[in-house]
Amino acid sequence: MEKTPSGTSVGVDDPYDHVDVCDHVTDDGRCRYAFEYAEQDPEFARERRADEFACPVAAGDNWDWTDCPHFRSRNHDRECQRCGLEERRVAHEDERPLLEEHHLSYAGDGEELRHEITVYLCRWCHAKVHDSWARITDDVSPDAEALAAAEGRRSREQNELSFESAANRYDDS
Repeated sequence: MEKTPSGTSVGVDDPYDHVDVCDHVTDDGRCRYAFEYAEQDPEFARERRADEFACPVAAGDNWDWTDCPHFRSRNHDRECQRCGLEERRVAHEDERPLLEEHHLSYAGDGEELRHEITVYLCRWCHAKVHDSWARITDDVSPDAEALAAAEGRRSREQNELSFESAANRYDDS
């Protein structure tokens, strides 16, 4: 199983197994990185421009995500990839989020991080993955504590949405 630099598990054997598409690929299969950040890697941008900015992986040019020097995949689904708990954020409050970004890839000793690959895990699953042999692909339900925290936020959200006249809400007496 992949490990962090401090030796804790990341919960997967191969981070690329949890990737759908690169964040830089547009709907029509073009590489947005080569277009928007050409100054970062002019040679890469020139190659992509000569190919009308086509992503070599999306175009099927015998490339893999591991071959692209600018590959990045950050999961934007706002639910835990392990147990399915959905994020519930309460506006204007500084409560700790229920979900945390979890990195599936890390740089080795003296290496620079090659690709950023992240998913969301609830903080309970995140702790289990790093502190034990738990895997992202485990078939689990949310912890009771996680469900209670989510329901507490949902209840406050429902209270905020209920109608109360301004006369009752801001009674000056």
